[in-house]
Amino acid sequence: SLTIGVVAMLLSVILGTVLGALAGFLGGMVDALTMRLTDAMLSIPIFFFLLTVLAVFGSAVPTIIIAIGLSSWMTAARVVRAEVLRTINLDFIMAARALGALSWRIVLLHLLPSAVPSMLVASTIGVGQAILTESALSYLGVGVQPPVASWGNMLSNAQNYFFPAPFLAIWPGIMILLTVLSFNFIGDSARDTLSPYQN
Repeated sequence: SLTIGVVAMLLSVILGTVLGALAGFLGGMVDALTMRLTDAMLSIPIFFFLLTVLAVFGSAVPTIIIAIGLSSWMTAARVVRAEVLRTINLDFIMAARALGALSWRIVLLHLLPSAVPSMLVASTIGVGQAILTESALSYLGVGVQPPVASWGNMLSNAQNYFFPAPFLAIWPGIMILLTVLSFNFIGDSARDTLSPYQN
């Protein structure tokens, strides 16, 4: 569950960062098309989309990671685009352009660093969501398959023994809860550390 959550979120953050930075920096038609694609993805019921994908392509761990990662990049794209649009007209960006800095250098060295605090918060929350999604998929039997263990299939297998051995279900549930809360706290702490002057 942890591996799938972290790796899937890394994939979604990379994809969302690239699309959001391009949309905010280039503007115009690129921005419009990217945001319409984002809106279209947000309108799809992601859980049922994942159920369909895993039913068609199988439940291997790499397939689950790719499916979750490619269906959860929209938040990162919106966050990065908003930060780029907020920063792009500030004086230090104008100064970099006046000095002849290349576009890729402006994006990588000036625009994206300003988006890092917001990206960290979105990423850590996304890890928690990815863990919850994987656990739900595995609980329904379309996620990680035994003998590979995940918290979701541990919950699914424990439901037949809930009354004689309730802790078989309680401990995986507690671990899911604590892990998701921990990633949320990490994101808040990182935001406060990197942006101490933001409210």
